[in-house]
Amino acid sequence: MKIVLDAMSGDYAPYSTVEGAVLFTKEIRETEIILVGQKEVIEEELKKYKYDKSRIQVHDAREVIEMTDHPIEAIKTKKDSSMNVALDLVKQGEASACVSSGNTGALLSASQLKLKRIKGVLRPAIASVFPSKHGQIVMLDLGATSDCKAEYLNQFSSLASKYAELLLGIEKPKVGLLNIGEEVGKGNELTREAYTLLQKNQSIHFIGNIEATQMLEGGVDVVVTDGFTGNMVLKTAEGTAKLITSFLKEMIQESILSKIGALFLRKTFIHLKEKMDSSEYGGAIFLGLHNISIKAHGNSNANGIKNALKVANKFSKINLIEQLKKVIEEETN
Repeated sequence: MKIVLDAMSGDYAPYSTVEGAVLFTKEIRETEIILVGQKEVIEEELKKYKYDKSRIQVHDAREVIEMTDHPIEAIKTKKDSSMNVALDLVKQGEASACVSSGNTGALLSASQLKLKRIKGVLRPAIASVFPSKHGQIVMLDLGATSDCKAEYLNQFSSLASKYAELLLGIEKPKVGLLNIGEEVGKGNELTREAYTLLQKNQSIHFIGNIEATQMLEGGVDVVVTDGFTGNMVLKTAEGTAKLITSFLKEMIQESILSKIGALFLRKTFIHLKEKMDSSEYGGAIFLGLHNISIKAHGNSNANGIKNALKVANKFSKINLIEQLKKVIEEETN
């Protein structure tokens, strides 16, 4: 099995991408990595590491889609970009999945264009894993479809329910609709219509509306919302995590006693950082496409890239796409 990695995209590419690929091959023995990008740059970076040369290949691509590029224009004009070429390799069957930490809009557009939607999928959704009080939750949509219809949210819930079952090993995941209140009838026209559809959806375990404050309490496994709201929640959560970390650092520096106390709590702080670190969760998947396309965070370090590759590897091994196709077939029949 092979996974293709866009080695030139992301804030710290190619340093993080190349190192992440090497780390992955040391942990996962049977899967090969194809690094896509400017061959001479990647090969020069690879010289820093000892690795199994039979497990990492380099595929040349001369252009790079930058974070500041207009998504549609970039994928049309930069045909030989590392992102376009990486997705082409998946489309052609040369690899089972693509991982990129590049421009989200460009990756989503290129993934839809090249990998196509599964028949019956109304709209794609970006799904990712969040830490919660009692484990992990799946949330979608995180930005693929900003203007949603109720039927989109209903289908998102079916796809995410199967995703949570396979990824997290949760039987009959509890699905909650993100809203401004728990009561039936709360919210706008979209959430009220979606609530009715989710209630009737026999393929999910719908528990009703949930508020944002309840998301991470552990009473739900899947959180469904539109892409605009989901992306705002994601960015807020990331900002909050950074703010808490910043506050802790400032408080520790306030006195000698605080510094001494921090030494005793060092292992606890490390564990907390791991819990809150987005790089530990392996990126987001574009659900609803014919092949696996994973979006790693734009500022992913090597550990984040390694974990994104591990998620792509797991999805490939469990035939996630075929499982999702069955969900759609059952809904449309």
